[in-house]
Amino acid sequence: MTGVGTSTPGTFSGVGTGIGSGSIGNQNGTSLGNSNPRTTSQPRTREAQPTDNRSTLPAKPTEFQLLVASTTGQNLPIFGASIFAGVPSTFAPIDDVPVGPGYILGPGDELRLQLSGQVNQELDITVDRTGAISVPGLGAVHVAGLAYSQLPAFLNAQLGKLYRNFTLNVNLGALRTIQVFVTGAASRPGSFSISSMSTLTNAIFASGGPLPQGSLRDIQVRRNNVVVDHFDLYDLLLSGDKSHDIPLSTGDVIFIPFAGPQVAVLGSVNNPAIYELKGNTTIDDLLKMAGGETTIAAGSTVRLERIFEHSALTIQDANIDRRSSELAQAGDIVSVASIVDRFRDAVTLRGNVANPGRYVWHEGMRLKDLIPNRDALITRNYWQKRNQLGRLVQDYQADNSGQQTGTPGEQSEGALQLKNSSSDRTASSAQTAGAASNGNGGGNSVANALTTQNNIFSAKNDVILSAPDIDWSYAVIERQSSADLKTSLVPFNLGKLVLDGDSSQNLELLPGDVVTIFSNADVVVPVSQQTRYVRLEGEFLASGVYSVLPGETLRGLLHRVGGFTPDAYLYASEFTRESTRRVQEQRLHEYADELEAQVSAVTASNQARAVTPNDQSAATASAVDARSAIARLRRMQPIGRIVLDLKPDSAGIDSLPDLALEDGDRFVVPRVPPNVSVQGQVYSANAFVYTPGQHVIDYLKRAGGPDRQADKKRMFILRADGSVISRQYADVEKAPIYPGDTIAVPPVIDKRSGWQRFADVASVIGNFGVGIATLAILADQ
Repeated sequence: MTGVGTSTPGTFSGVGTGIGSGSIGNQNGTSLGNSNPRTTSQPRTREAQPTDNRSTLPAKPTEFQLLVASTTGQNLPIFGASIFAGVPSTFAPIDDVPVGPGYILGPGDELRLQLSGQVNQELDITVDRTGAISVPGLGAVHVAGLAYSQLPAFLNAQLGKLYRNFTLNVNLGALRTIQVFVTGAASRPGSFSISSMSTLTNAIFASGGPLPQGSLRDIQVRRNNVVVDHFDLYDLLLSGDKSHDIPLSTGDVIFIPFAGPQVAVLGSVNNPAIYELKGNTTIDDLLKMAGGETTIAAGSTVRLERIFEHSALTIQDANIDRRSSELAQAGDIVSVASIVDRFRDAVTLRGNVANPGRYVWHEGMRLKDLIPNRDALITRNYWQKRNQLGRLVQDYQADNSGQQTGTPGEQSEGALQLKNSSSDRTASSAQTAGAASNGNGGGNSVANALTTQNNIFSAKNDVILSAPDIDWSYAVIERQSSADLKTSLVPFNLGKLVLDGDSSQNLELLPGDVVTIFSNADVVVPVSQQTRYVRLEGEFLASGVYSVLPGETLRGLLHRVGGFTPDAYLYASEFTRESTRRVQEQRLHEYADELEAQVSAVTASNQARAVTPNDQSAATASAVDARSAIARLRRMQPIGRIVLDLKPDSAGIDSLPDLALEDGDRFVVPRVPPNVSVQGQVYSANAFVYTPGQHVIDYLKRAGGPDRQADKKRMFILRADGSVISRQYADVEKAPIYPGDTIAVPPVIDKRSGWQRFADVASVIGNFGVGIATLAILADQ
């Protein structure tokens, strides 16, 4: 802000006003101005680094802070210390600082005078060390000690002795700097050059504030060896009172004494910290300094830990009457407890319910008051998922991959897409299909491959559980005894209570009871009590997803849905089960762990016996190959297939085993395949039309027979039902072949191993012969 002169001759008005802010200044003084025209004239403060450039180290906690931490487990800060945490080590220039009307002029201040009218002139004049300015035609004019608001009238009177009909505009340019000293328990004591507009707080901030051991309540300003001000920083921090924040003068000494008696306030107060005492301070006064008690403070009693006769700590309780009269002492630790998180006259309902939460308890309250009907047991999540089923979804889209498993993908959007808590049936189906097609699941993929649809659309509809079923046979009340505080469980039959209205299960509730309603996902219930969905795919008269009735088996379900089509090929059917898949996966990982341990032991043994670098390299390469095989083994995904041990001519429902069904079972029955596959090291690996009565040797002849890379001793048959026939237990070449079978001829892994062993034996014999000849020569000598 700047003063603007009026056009009235011989007068002045419009003095710039504002509140100055102090900062660290330049010890080199200010430069004299010249009579140069300017478009603007605004006061500036020249800023620089403090004369003491020592870096501020993190303050160590005081002994009292350590005592509080050891007795309470809390590290309390010194109240007020945080405002000095962000003090910068350097200060950038601050321009355009507004100057208040009460600013007192002194040596080093720059005045900007602009005269117009009878005389037109601009002057930049600096107050010299004597407190005077030199005005052309007038000589030295003493201005030091004048307030800025008095300066225009004073200069008007002086210039009026020379001129008539003129207008004077007065502004301040660069302000002078003053030098002050900060001593005592300051973070950065030393000499500081600060702006002439600075106050006591500016100098305190410039020095980084008091040390943790320094006082915030009795900061002294000494001028000419006389204490002119006692500043209590708590007045500023707690009530915003700056009445003792006086302006500073050159040569002032700011002395920060060591802190007076200190106390700690913690617990349920708004500002827990360590406070410094000044005069007589009661416990209530301390709590007010700490911002008062919080909303959850417990009652009117506080705990007071006090140093007894400088020898030990004592504990006292101060009630509301004593708090207003009890004076705090040095070393006191005042703790305000919070209320206990306990609800009076309340019971809690949780678990598989529509509205879990706390409910008001009343005399004679029973379970029926919490669970009045069946609707109270349907969760909100269930309805949210059911409501999503009515959303508009995109129509079927082409599957560019060209592969279709016949089971829903992971982005199922069907009208009944719901999630089963025990297993994600959609993901499981996709995983099963993927594992079968990749050959990783162990077993044949004939059933899945032959039931794959040949269209280009991806399946997206499924029927799965929207939420786990309620456990009707068991629910529980968790109750704490008021006599011995032991917690006990009081079970009850939820089905009898809600479905049958059995009054014996309508137990009385007590305050503090917690009622938990379980689902089948929380507690594994008997299979007969579970909701079971089974998927039938392929050559069924009514393929689909079916809910299994209580006690229903595979045969019973097939009779209920109408059985198979005439094209059904039961021998190549595939029955998968989620529980079996989990067991297979666990066993696969256990086997991989055992193999890894064996590989580590063998590798260590081979490296210990290695004699030459070639042996060492061979042992390392062998270990790498083995671990790579184990890694592939861990990546394999079992599909949970159960081989039903059917005959090639099996037909009809009665030929199937009467299996008990589980939730997630999947039964795929393909049509009769018209071909047999010959794969591996043959001259023409292809699928050939099935001819009844032919054997392996007949199909090998069609494929051109095994080639030179074939390992005929390890040839095997992969049956359509998932079983394997190898040379270990049968004459593979004479074995009969059925539709969907695959004949596999593996390659020879290492056809040079025999020659290598022969070369090793020959080398040993040769070395032995050389040794005998050497001994014979030595004997002759």
